[in-house]
Amino acid sequence: MPFICLLLSGAALLINGLATLERLPRIDAATFSLLLGGTQLVLGVVHLSTGSTGTEDLLAAAGMFLFGLTYAYAGLDGLLGLGSTGLGWFCGMVAFFGLLLAGAWLGPDPLLAVLWVCWAVLWGLLFTSAALGAARLEPFTGWALVLASQVTATVPAFLGLAGLWPRSAAVAWLAALLLAGLFVAARALARRGQDVPRRARESLPAK
Repeated sequence: MPFICLLLSGAALLINGLATLERLPRIDAATFSLLLGGTQLVLGVVHLSTGSTGTEDLLAAAGMFLFGLTYAYAGLDGLLGLGSTGLGWFCGMVAFFGLLLAGAWLGPDPLLAVLWVCWAVLWGLLFTSAALGAARLEPFTGWALVLASQVTATVPAFLGLAGLWPRSAAVAWLAALLLAGLFVAARALARRGQDVPRRARESLPAK
């Protein structure tokens, strides 16, 4: 169940990232987020109903519910026009809890711990943008969501479903370096997008 939810999260992060970058209508992303978030919440309940009560099972279920609630809340926020402030503060809380989950996974699964740090940063960006009104971060946030969708969700989900999930510390360090590069790339793409209109304006003849 957790890997299926992770696969779905890859799609949700991609769609919401594209909507943040205004590459597709936000109402499309909101509808998809609500549908997918509801699905993840159901899968989380099913996961717990199977009698999975070990520490790692409960930690996995907590992650499923956090992702599911985030997507469901984002969907309702977009469809009902709630203003995103409440969603932003919720993302701030989840970002903090994500760091706690990263610490909990550090021993048994270093790679998952690294992924949780990355997800916590993404939630932190959403908190800063939506709750604190830092709209200037939206291009960076959008590109970070798009890039992270495949690197931190889709590919790891495939590895888990295929029974190839690595648990070595060396792989975790490589993943950390890759994810650091991901945020650098997201920043570069965001700055390039902001520079294009400025250069276009500067090239216009003076009136």
